[in-house]
Amino acid sequence: MTKSVTLLFPGQGAQYVGMGKQFLGTELESFFKQADEILGYALSKICFEGPAQDLALTKNTQPAIVTYSCALLAKLQPLLEKYNITIDQVLGHSVGEYAALVAAGSLSHLDATKAVHYRGKFMQEAVPAGIGAMFAIMRVPQEVVSEACQSVSTDRDMAMPANFNEPNQTVISGTKNACENAVKWLEENFEGRMRAIPLNVSAPFHSKLMAPAVPKLKVTFSEISFENNKIPYIANVDAKKYDIGTDSSTIETNLLNQVEGSVRWTQSIQRLNDNSLCIEVGPGKVLAGLVKKINPSIKVISLDSEGSFDELNTVFNEE
Repeated sequence: MTKSVTLLFPGQGAQYVGMGKQFLGTELESFFKQADEILGYALSKICFEGPAQDLALTKNTQPAIVTYSCALLAKLQPLLEKYNITIDQVLGHSVGEYAALVAAGSLSHLDATKAVHYRGKFMQEAVPAGIGAMFAIMRVPQEVVSEACQSVSTDRDMAMPANFNEPNQTVISGTKNACENAVKWLEENFEGRMRAIPLNVSAPFHSKLMAPAVPKLKVTFSEISFENNKIPYIANVDAKKYDIGTDSSTIETNLLNQVEGSVRWTQSIQRLNDNSLCIEVGPGKVLAGLVKKINPSIKVISLDSEGSFDELNTVFNEE
């Protein structure tokens, strides 16, 4: 008997120094060595040894997360094949979407690594330091957060929802002034308890301020190879499920739009069945926490936690 699963791939913020170190001396170390070669510097050393501030640089963080996620995916594949597991769909949070598309057969892991290195670089360059900001808005309905952003945005200053992470957490992004005004608007117009947490980020990701990065990323995309997907995937930009054989140009367009578009994570997880088994493939357990808040009925096993492969064996044996 087979069990259907969904693969989840985390994004920026899940990284930590030491991730992937367990693969030293194994076949899976090759993922990091190949990343070093294609990028022209020792990404592996930054992953394994840090320092943390180097790993936190967007141009390093993004390829580090994708490389580690792809190595974990390679470790997972034999187990899926052993139990004849069907993958229902894959999805990734922000930069995690690139690793998801590796799993879907649309990108090679090396092309994904190259793409996200430049993606991170271009996003960093899009807005001068100090101009942008991001805030996590807690305990406010998503539609109210959207209204706050619309109410304070002007042609010169703008704020918008960047990540719909879970029903009680929406991240906003834009100019520092507009984001602060959106927080003030909520304090004055939302009657419930709320909290606004400024995020320590280097740029206002997933906002219209990222627009200058898009044409540059398009040039990078012309230098790598996209294929039609072999496994369905759910895209960040519209939370829509793209079936097997979606044209590669559509997948490229979704990724380009994602740079300045919202990550619709809540809406994406809401597409899954209550009895779904999700496997989080990448650093940390951030997505498991978000999924639990969106739909506690969905079971998530995070591969980056101790005993996860034993737990998967047990679950698949029970079928």
